[in-house]
Amino acid sequence: MFRQNSKSLWHFNRGERIGVLTLVVAILVLLCFIHFVKISKPNNFDVSSPEIVTLQAEMDSLRCLILEDRKPKIYPFNPNFITDYKAYALGITSIEYDRLVAFRKKGNWINSTSDFKKVTQVPDSILQKISPYFKFPDWVKYPKKSYTKSSFSKKEKYTGKKVDLNQATKEQLREVSGIGEVLSERIIKKRKELNGFSHELQLYSVWGLKTEVVERTLLRFEVKNPKVIDKMNINKVSASDLSTIPGISFGLAKKIWEYVYLREGISDFEELTKIEELTPQKLQLIQLYLLIE
Repeated sequence: MFRQNSKSLWHFNRGERIGVLTLVVAILVLLCFIHFVKISKPNNFDVSSPEIVTLQAEMDSLRCLILEDRKPKIYPFNPNFITDYKAYALGITSIEYDRLVAFRKKGNWINSTSDFKKVTQVPDSILQKISPYFKFPDWVKYPKKSYTKSSFSKKEKYTGKKVDLNQATKEQLREVSGIGEVLSERIIKKRKELNGFSHELQLYSVWGLKTEVVERTLLRFEVKNPKVIDKMNINKVSASDLSTIPGISFGLAKKIWEYVYLREGISDFEELTKIEELTPQKLQLIQLYLLIE
């Protein structure tokens, strides 16, 4: 049955056979045309047009910015404390770095670009590249005359009996020349804040009380039962800890901390006299709250 039906499919007449043959030939011609003939469209894209040139320039700029961001950044630093890796990143050779280490081990300090050049002998090309990032403490850039204890320890003589500063009343304080209603109240307020004075020098932390007025006050008053202060190690405290000392602002505390940190600790409080804002009175004051270990 199946063979008879399939056989009858090929029984086309002449016209049908010609039609099938024509269709096959047309398909073959179309396939050959698609395979062998390449149709190209005209290129209307002008790379030299102003719009394309502008866009290309913007892309190049963005590419340069990305490459610049990927480069290691150099931040301000103190050349006295660079590590061997930092030296390598800056382009300093191991021999030049060893010269710096040997110089620092002797207790010497780099205080200028010329010092760094003299000690390390780095080439000028490297020095010009890194020297703008050198950061030295303020006391190096703006040195000042040091103070001695004798310059602020002199006082007038007084033969009368002194009153306990922690028991003094406003009326007694106003007997001192230069202390009126406002300053006497400030002294009492400061005494309450401290839960009692521990030392006469704490009077210098009273805002508006001049040095000469403090000296006249201490001719009549003294701290007879001082409160014990739990002292902090200046070589380990933070700037925030230093700012808790009465009369020491956070700005000054930060400078003190930076000075100590850059020198890897201090061994004498007199070293702090190089800090511009640290007056002799404040230097004595902070010694009530700090010790050196």
